[in-house]
Amino acid sequence: MGEEKSDGEPGVGVTSKASPGVPRLLRTMNDRAALEVLLEHGALSRAQIGRLTGLSKPTASLMLARLEADGLVVAGGTSGGHRGPGGLLYTLNPAAAYAAGLDVTPGLIRAAVADITGRTIGTYELTAPEACGDEVDQVIVAVDGAAREAGITADAIRRVVVGAPLAFDLREGRVRYPTHMPGWRSPTLFDELAARLPMPVDCENDVNLVAVAERRLGAARAHEDFFLLWNEEGIGAAMMFGGRLHRGRTGGSGEVGFMPVPGTPVVRNPEVAQTGGYQDLAGCQAVPVIARGLGIDYAADLPEPAPSPGADPVLATATALLRRAATHADGPYRRLLEVFATGVATGLSSIAAVLDPDVVILSGGLFTAGGEPLRALVEAELSELSACQPPLVLAEVHEHPVLRGALESALAATRDEVFDTSREPAG
Repeated sequence: MGEEKSDGEPGVGVTSKASPGVPRLLRTMNDRAALEVLLEHGALSRAQIGRLTGLSKPTASLMLARLEADGLVVAGGTSGGHRGPGGLLYTLNPAAAYAAGLDVTPGLIRAAVADITGRTIGTYELTAPEACGDEVDQVIVAVDGAAREAGITADAIRRVVVGAPLAFDLREGRVRYPTHMPGWRSPTLFDELAARLPMPVDCENDVNLVAVAERRLGAARAHEDFFLLWNEEGIGAAMMFGGRLHRGRTGGSGEVGFMPVPGTPVVRNPEVAQTGGYQDLAGCQAVPVIARGLGIDYAADLPEPAPSPGADPVLATATALLRRAATHADGPYRRLLEVFATGVATGLSSIAAVLDPDVVILSGGLFTAGGEPLRALVEAELSELSACQPPLVLAEVHEHPVLRGALESALAATRDEVFDTSREPAG
């Protein structure tokens, strides 16, 4: 790209007839380009930054000096491996900004804080949230705990994203389907979070955040359009089109657990229903039922699961059964895997017929337990049940994917703010 001097500093593609606002815009674009390559590549020399961004040496030098003065980059160390003196290396300043994510479930809240580079620097688990007060108090305690573990104060956090197994209707400012978490039904919840925390707080459905994690870090990195099916304590789904989450008109997109499927009761009044539909056919509670029907004495076959705080015993049994079934090539355990795969594929056939997604990602504890044998069976069944046959892949983000997605979402918004150097500094 051609470069001209403007406003005392070289810029990209500026002509002598540029309007007064253009140099500032180009400077901001150059800043962001440099910060993005530092985020992607880590420590770089001025020459390397220039090559990756297409900036001239004078532009790169002035820009780095300004970003260092603003506290966005730090210089330290030198490059080696070539003749002559090494070039000074620049990195993103980890302390330039912090973001936090929360994974909220009944009986347990996980929180984490990351610096601007994406490195997690503090985690905290609140194992008895109800003892801390109302839901806003619980969020505050969890954020404070993670910040303390990170060695910072909560005031230093730029943004928090809260993930929960709820449908957040941002249009009407309320929560839908909160029967298992009744405290979150408060009509003033969003206003209270905004009033009582010192930073912006965004609330997001937990499965949507799993999709964010897979898009940025996992199996969906190469896909802007995909469907994610989550199967753990409950069945849920998330969709991205053009790399953006599809939440629906009321935030209820992806609530497929009560979707009508053959062989299960039709769910009426789903906001209060506890059973029925796709959840009955292919949820965790279906696995022990299938096993008993096949004569599997899993109480004798399976080792006693280690107790875990807040763990669902039905889910623990289901994952143990599927893990065992995934190692069998025949017999009743193999049949268990086949019957369960048919149930999963039955629901997916309706979804595939409507969406025809680029790829379907299978995520959650049940699919992790069944692994590749279960994935292959579901894909084979789907090929017979649906005219649309998207490829099925297993999720790649396994460790606390809701929390990881919350952090990634919070970091993306924080970086948008911090990397926009045309804005006035925060505070």
